[in-house]
Amino acid sequence: MSLAPKLAAAGRLAAAAHVEYPAAAMKPDELGPMRTLLLQRRTELLKGGDVPVEFEQNEVVTRPDEDAAPLVEMTQVIASNRNRARTAALAAIDDALRRMADDPEEFGVCEACDEPIAQRRLLLVPTATLCATCQREDEQANNTRGRSRRHLTDFR
Repeated sequence: MSLAPKLAAAGRLAAAAHVEYPAAAMKPDELGPMRTLLLQRRTELLKGGDVPVEFEQNEVVTRPDEDAAPLVEMTQVIASNRNRARTAALAAIDDALRRMADDPEEFGVCEACDEPIAQRRLLLVPTATLCATCQREDEQANNTRGRSRRHLTDFR
């Protein structure tokens, strides 16, 4: 059996068992491709532009259309959320590029545990500031899932 199938099998086993191999610190020659990846993602986001938030029609209407109002409101919320997510992604990319320029030796190092972030993780999420373990712990500690929903009693 050649080495490539063995490595592929090991990768599948590691993914199935959620095992992380120790990450090595990012080398200076690896920063160039990472910078290129960040700049490509930034360009794609900028090229896409903002999603237009459509407001109600400018026509003079004596009675508002009660059937169309919820649809208009929903499309406004969706467009607004997409624009906010796009702005946050651009800010994260700019922050990663700034960290890479300011302190190249610290790029790819977890802010919580000071261990190197796995290269596979950085290729998937080049703006990551935490390793997978610290990210998981942070998400569990700050789990707001299900708590963001408002109840009628919140409006009293």
